[in-house]
Amino acid sequence: MSALPERPVVLLVEDDRDGRLLFAEWLQQSGFRVEQAHNGFQALERAFDLMPDAILTDLHIPGIDGYELTRRLKADSRTQHIPILAVTGYAPFTNDPSRADRAGCDAILTKPCLPDVLESTLTALIAQARERRTA
Repeated sequence: MSALPERPVVLLVEDDRDGRLLFAEWLQQSGFRVEQAHNGFQALERAFDLMPDAILTDLHIPGIDGYELTRRLKADSRTQHIPILAVTGYAPFTNDPSRADRAGCDAILTKPCLPDVLESTLTALIAQARERRTA
């Protein structure tokens, strides 16, 4: 179970329906409230509307990809504080893993990843973001 005091909101961005449902189930069982988006444009809009505690995104999504989504969110003062975790099996990522760092991702996990690793990574990112905001 999450070490955070309340149910943090995670915006889950994944175009593969089965993958999105699997991640959503894992996150809900770990105590997160999950909102979903299936493409980059929808994710951008939802992020501004929801102001989630964290964003979990695939890098290879339709519309704008996860790299561009991250760049836009990190460039906007309203959303720059939101931690972004990329979870990807996107083949070009393996050729240039630092590209996600350069885009502004706070952490990256490769697919497949274990539920406990996903939970602990998100929990740590959210806790760090909250500490920075109250410091």
